[in-house]
Amino acid sequence: MSATPSLEEYLAEAKTWLEENLEPKDPREPMRVRGVGHSTPEDFLPARALQKKVYEAGYAGISWPVAYGGQGLPTEYQRAFGTMARGFRMPNLGVAGGTSLGACAQTMLQHASDEFLKRHIPKMLSGEELFVQLFSEPGAGSDLAGITTRAVKDGEQWVLTGSKIWTSGGYYADYGMCLARTDWDAPKHRGLTWFAVSLKADGVTVQPIREISGEAEFCQEFLDEVVVPESDMIGELNQGWSVTQTMLLIERSSGRDDPSFLPPVDTGVDPKLVQLAEQVGRTKDPVARQLIGQIHVNDYVRVKLGDRISGLLRSGDKPAAGIASYWKLAAGVHDPIRARQIMELGQGVPLSWEPGDGAGERVGIEYLNSRVWSIAGGSNEMQRNSISEKVLGLPREPSYDSNKPFNEVLREAHSWTGSA
Repeated sequence: MSATPSLEEYLAEAKTWLEENLEPKDPREPMRVRGVGHSTPEDFLPARALQKKVYEAGYAGISWPVAYGGQGLPTEYQRAFGTMARGFRMPNLGVAGGTSLGACAQTMLQHASDEFLKRHIPKMLSGEELFVQLFSEPGAGSDLAGITTRAVKDGEQWVLTGSKIWTSGGYYADYGMCLARTDWDAPKHRGLTWFAVSLKADGVTVQPIREISGEAEFCQEFLDEVVVPESDMIGELNQGWSVTQTMLLIERSSGRDDPSFLPPVDTGVDPKLVQLAEQVGRTKDPVARQLIGQIHVNDYVRVKLGDRISGLLRSGDKPAAGIASYWKLAAGVHDPIRARQIMELGQGVPLSWEPGDGAGERVGIEYLNSRVWSIAGGSNEMQRNSISEKVLGLPREPSYDSNKPFNEVLREAHSWTGSA
């Protein structure tokens, strides 16, 4: 086994590869805004091919286990490469790419079997398989343990029936990491199991949902007696809630460990704010300058809060789920305020714009998207509950159904008055 190269040697070799194989990125080019332009499944084929090229060169999953297609190098190598790669056009697999290599893969690595990981993780790293989360349901959003998608054992396979909703990128993904109920006689948190479900399988219907921005990124899935082999179970039978807790922690803490799939962190003034002020002729307007200053201060505080939370999570000194909720709550509170301030800065530009006016479109769509993090991945109210109970030690909210068999909960739901 060859010795691990020094970080300097590794980065020098990586820099050469990046320069020879990828296009440089224009630092003035704005990041793509969710909701601006709908991408088809075919639009992601070049990005999948480029992801395979990155993987085959050894620059995907740098710190992931060698047994599952990674390089097994220290985490700092992966972070350093990710920072360097921000100057190049890395493969953009959209929201499903982030979910696949983020919450899904990271959860699998902690809970799935060795055989499952060897079969799926290399394909996820190479872009061949994109996974999304089949999590929320039309009747189970905030109360995720109340899901009713059913999984019935049939020999060496399972048959799933139900519906999932708010799946980001489901229309072009290959698999869904699906939470289903496998024991209806157990309390609702104890009869759940995760499965990998092919979104191309017989019985699966994926229906995009048109959003306020005009995009159709979210989807609803209908599962009609979908057959899933037992080998595609993720984690132990009926122990799915522990897997769920891992996924929520990763999702709420923005827990992807590969910076090449994250936006750059910059503590300087956001250049698009200055560009917008220039466009509307407000660079010398004291009100506009005050708005830019307020946005910049809040952006800086949010970055530093993220650094602080990351440090606490790495230290293990605090309850991880509650600490991660601080980041999620900060995003849910901060984003709507920031979007409104930018609208005020741009005056009429973000309300209507001429074709080709990227600034107006970008700011307008960001305003429409500004409440995503106050709902997605757990609402602000849920994050406050998590902080109050897991960090501050306050008593839990009363629950009448936590210890009842789930089939009894369903039977009694129509007549429940709130008493135990």
